[in-house]
Amino acid sequence: MYHIVPVAPGEQQTAERSGGSPLKKKLAHEGRPLVLAGILGCLLVLAAVIAWCYYSVSLRKAQLLKTELLDLYKDGFVIYNQAGAVIFTMSFRSGTLDLDSCSKNGSVLSCTRSDSGNVNFFIQPVRPRDTVMCYRVRWEEMQNKSLVEHAMTYNDSHWYGGAETASQYWPIRIQGEEEPRPFITSDVYVNRNAFGGILERYWLSSNATAIKINDSVPFHLGWSEMDGTLRFQARYQNSPFKPPQGQQGLPELSYRVCAGLDVTSIHKYMVRRYFPKPIKVPSPEVFTHPVWSTWALHKTAVTQEKLLRFAADITKHGFNCSHLELDDRYTADYGEFDFDPQKFPNASGMFDKLRGDGFQVSLWTHPFINYDSINFGVAVEKGLFVREPSGELPALVRWWNGIGGILDLTNPEAREWYSSHLRMLKTRYNVVSFKFDAGETTYLPQQFSTLVPLSDPSTFTRRYTEMALPFIERAELRVGYQSQNISCFFRIIDRDSVWGYELGLKSIIPTVLTVGILGYQFVLADKIGGNAYPNRTAGALDGRNGLPDRELYIRWLELSAFMPAMQFSIPPWAYDNEVVQIARKFTELHRTQVAPRVLELAGEVLNTGDPIIRPLWWIGNDDEAAYKIDSQFLIGDDLMVAPVLEPGKQERDIYLPAGRWRSYKGEHFDKGPTYLTDYPVDLDEVAYFTWVP
Repeated sequence: MYHIVPVAPGEQQTAERSGGSPLKKKLAHEGRPLVLAGILGCLLVLAAVIAWCYYSVSLRKAQLLKTELLDLYKDGFVIYNQAGAVIFTMSFRSGTLDLDSCSKNGSVLSCTRSDSGNVNFFIQPVRPRDTVMCYRVRWEEMQNKSLVEHAMTYNDSHWYGGAETASQYWPIRIQGEEEPRPFITSDVYVNRNAFGGILERYWLSSNATAIKINDSVPFHLGWSEMDGTLRFQARYQNSPFKPPQGQQGLPELSYRVCAGLDVTSIHKYMVRRYFPKPIKVPSPEVFTHPVWSTWALHKTAVTQEKLLRFAADITKHGFNCSHLELDDRYTADYGEFDFDPQKFPNASGMFDKLRGDGFQVSLWTHPFINYDSINFGVAVEKGLFVREPSGELPALVRWWNGIGGILDLTNPEAREWYSSHLRMLKTRYNVVSFKFDAGETTYLPQQFSTLVPLSDPSTFTRRYTEMALPFIERAELRVGYQSQNISCFFRIIDRDSVWGYELGLKSIIPTVLTVGILGYQFVLADKIGGNAYPNRTAGALDGRNGLPDRELYIRWLELSAFMPAMQFSIPPWAYDNEVVQIARKFTELHRTQVAPRVLELAGEVLNTGDPIIRPLWWIGNDDEAAYKIDSQFLIGDDLMVAPVLEPGKQERDIYLPAGRWRSYKGEHFDKGPTYLTDYPVDLDEVAYFTWVP
């Protein structure tokens, strides 16, 4: 039971003025948490909406930065295979992309800003075949920045290609830390840390990927053993590369990356797409019979008497010949085009005698004219030389035979002047061809000008190789850059008479495989036994007047018998009769068994560009062991060769890829892949195996 207590009129008004009744105060106090809860709920809903919007934007951005098995990040990109495994990684070292500036048009990703300013960047997928996916990549700086650099990670794969080098390994070995330097043709015999005279902007990976740098790039190459990367850099500053006339020197790095099913098939695609093919096969006689050079035996002291005696000894010891190569120095001065009458008193009669004895003769030549030559003044007057940057004076250069000028082979008049003298020699003495020596861009002056400006200095090498075109049947070059269509033999740089990987016997297979991957298939593996240079000759102190070690010479001879062509200079009779007999055995084996197969493959090169001398992974591209073998090779797909390359050994370990093989001894091996450990190989033998269908 409760009571109602009346309130006086004044008290009620007072209560109303003081804020209402106690009941209303209680209700107001209890409603505040509900309002706060409502506000908090609204904030949570708003946060959820913002989070959803952010997630949606992020999801769209993530989708934007993916295209055709490629993920793009601000600091690089990654390519995957169909199974989802990473097969290619590239990092952006000179800048990072502003991903907010990126857009996607179809499958093409493009970005307009980096952390340092405006850029023109894009990645465009291209699928030329069902089994091949390619990506066009371009990073172009749009303001004054000195360089663009991307770094390709090895990803535990094996890489091949690039350039001839002094210490040649197969696959490529990244050793030390090297800042990017100009990727131009160089004489690695003089500078053993340089890139070589045969060079292309192409690399191939066991992960079935390949990269080709565009011709327009002012390309520099470096590497990092610590990071496991090759560093690709584009720059004009402090570089021999020059921007095209009339264009601002802003760097651009552009290239194409292609991925395929396996290393062999992707290489075949790249060669057919990017490399020119030879237009014909050189003279079959060069493949079949040895070339005999005067260089290693006589150096510059060659004379008419010595040349005729050399030819007589070749015949006397029962060797067939492709041709006789008269090397440096038969002229009175360098830059002349006739015979020194003191050393060759009857050059015409000498050539008549050689032809009568069945010899074809080629002559050594080069693009230099020394200052003491009678032709130096002629070339200055006619404006035939590469000039100083001002273009007013000829630039002097130093090469291994002195100081002089170098012909400007961008100048049609200089090209014709040089060619006319070669044609005169050919006509007057009935010589068959020429050995074109030098041609590397490092023999150009540090600063120079040419009639046609050279944005890429290695274009000079290309122009030099074109001088061989009228003589390609038996011509020889030692340089190559975009020159795969020059249908003559390309000689690897001079070898020292040593066993090892630095210009020695062990370097021959890696070098021949490398230049083959670069598209040069008609290879001369230099002179049997090397060049017998002083202080670079194994065994030269054993009383044989500077001759290379006898065992080294024999093993070199045996390897050369399985190359596309053989080249003697140190004659086998400089040793003893046993060496002569071994030389006869292997020149005959080359003539009857190797050359016919090589010539068959040479004909296929005109259409395919495929190597004649092939790595083992060519037929075993899912075989990890095959990727690393550098002491065996294939001729075509069906002849595998495993020469002995170690001193004091009459056995070696041999790897047989999967399949059925028959040895030169008649043994059959049909389990594979197989390792043959300590397989016996006598001093007068080479282990080789043929594929059995």
